[in-house]
Amino acid sequence: MSLYRSGIALIVATFLLSGCSFFDHWVYRPDINQGNYITQEQVNKLQVGQTKEQVMFIMGTPMLESVFEDNIWYYVFRQLPQYGKVSQETYTILFDNKGNVTDIKTSAYNAKSLAVMDEAEPASDDYTNE
Repeated sequence: MSLYRSGIALIVATFLLSGCSFFDHWVYRPDINQGNYITQEQVNKLQVGQTKEQVMFIMGTPMLESVFEDNIWYYVFRQLPQYGKVSQETYTILFDNKGNVTDIKTSAYNAKSLAVMDEAEPASDDYTNE
């Protein structure tokens, strides 16, 4: 009987020592979306030469407007899935003095896991983009 109790105690100790990581995927975590929800259909409708009103009709109110100029709007969509990595898309729309679109820029950020970052080569001291 003591072997049976030792086995149970060993199993219980293993669960306790493993901490919350064992139960991590049992815990509900909602997807966290922040910013302007942007679809590819909306992006496809954007064109150079459109007015600010047309852009606002397609994309909605911008997340940010440049503090230094009224001619730059930023649409940012950041997503953190339940157990995934953070991703972010940013659309920068530049206008001329008449309020017409002159350029549309996009950038994406996809976070890497810590394991991938640890395996990467250390950054060099120079600041050149490769």
